[in-house]
Amino acid sequence: MTLVKEDKQKIIEKFKTHENDTGSAEVQVAILTKKINVLNEHLKSNKKDHHSRRGLVMMVGKRKRLLEYLKNSEVSKYKKLIKELGLRK
Repeated sequence: MTLVKEDKQKIIEKFKTHENDTGSAEVQVAILTKKINVLNEHLKSNKKDHHSRRGLVMMVGKRKRLLEYLKNSEVSKYKKLIKELGLRK
């Protein structure tokens, strides 16, 4: 159910903006998207896991705030990220 270290490293490598980047908005959104997808699969088979569902809702909210920040500060990066991750708009 959790994200494997190797998967996280691949995501960071793909979305980093500079050499030592691990915390930019783009990287955070990409990692959250992967976590959301993994948790979504878990909840399909464990419908009564309400604790994890709350965690999912919190992650979606955090991703939404980060995307809003990116949209307001750097529109081109926002559009590129949305397209690469397959998120709407």
